[in-house]
Amino acid sequence: MRNKIRLLTPGPTPLPERVRLVLAQDMIHHRKSVFKETLHALQGKLRTLFGTQEVVLPLSCSGTGAMTAAVHGLFKPGEKVLVVEGGKFGQRWRNIAQTRGIECVTLEVPWGEAVTSQAIQEALTKDPSLRGVLVQASETSTGVLHPIKDIAALTSKTDVLLVVDGISAVGISPCPMDDWKIDCLLTGSQKGLMLPPGLALLALSSRAWKKAEEISSDCFYFNLPKERDNCLKGQTLFTSPVNLIMGLNESMDMLLEADLDELYRKQWALTMLTRTGVQALGLDFLAPSHFTWGLTSVRLPSGVSAPNVVKMAAEYFGVYMAGGQDHLKSSVIRIGHMGWLDWADVLAGLHALQYSLVQVGGYSASRDYLEQALNAYHHALLVQPGQAIPPAHS
Repeated sequence: MRNKIRLLTPGPTPLPERVRLVLAQDMIHHRKSVFKETLHALQGKLRTLFGTQEVVLPLSCSGTGAMTAAVHGLFKPGEKVLVVEGGKFGQRWRNIAQTRGIECVTLEVPWGEAVTSQAIQEALTKDPSLRGVLVQASETSTGVLHPIKDIAALTSKTDVLLVVDGISAVGISPCPMDDWKIDCLLTGSQKGLMLPPGLALLALSSRAWKKAEEISSDCFYFNLPKERDNCLKGQTLFTSPVNLIMGLNESMDMLLEADLDELYRKQWALTMLTRTGVQALGLDFLAPSHFTWGLTSVRLPSGVSAPNVVKMAAEYFGVYMAGGQDHLKSSVIRIGHMGWLDWADVLAGLHALQYSLVQVGGYSASRDYLEQALNAYHHALLVQPGQAIPPAHS
């Protein structure tokens, strides 16, 4: 009998049945009243999720498209930005900015470590001509959570715009845009929002909107002021991804049925479950501290091939995880625990990881790793999200 498929990748993530049923409904026209009413209703929910009073734009693209829209919409060719490069997607910020003709000052951070606010401050002080800081909230390639709140406290006191890729953070860990004074926050549909890929969301602060209105973009497709004007009328600038937006309306209802604190508590508990189980297996983390709440990057023992472990977990257990990227491809496994997943899915992933390690690398480990992981999950539900949990025996 075929195993149940468990998608523990860093995106896409599983789709709830409620969302799948909405996605399967008959097509409606994106310029008619039903769609306009849905988009208007959705706007309030998205503002709650982003923690902003500003409009949240739905864009017909992937998360990389939203990154492109942010760069083209906020910076002129010849301007200079600081790029935090601590992983694959930090590199993507640089590539997009350079394509726009923007000069990049790169702040390199070892993969697995978070940038410090002190390093940001030093870079801004050293070069007053910087006009932006481009950074990930959660660096998906490493599982690192950068200190966005602390960085925003610095940039908000200057004329430097803080542009944050929240693709594996929004709907997963707190990132309140207005309270933290983030100038641009963006995300994609396929992670915490529990949708298929193909839809991105982007919001700007009031001062970022002022800059966007002054920019003469060379990009016909991504025009943020025109997107905003259309969004306020219940429309998108070009053809809408109708089913994804209708699905987003449903997934937002699910995310907000209780409140965001409950959502973050669940995500923190799943993170603690995963990390405790990994530790009980005797494995190390790529990101020992400052770790994201949506995925865990695990270093494998020397001589154990990550692609082989990933393949065996999928073939034997129906558990799909991801390997590392670039130079970490063979030595790191990334376990996703965001979106429509629960503790049982993650426990199945830990079991698939343990079995595959034994078969592929002759690796032996603790037999009570599942019990330790589940105890950590229950303890994490009793504390504030982000707070250290008590020992399992207490």
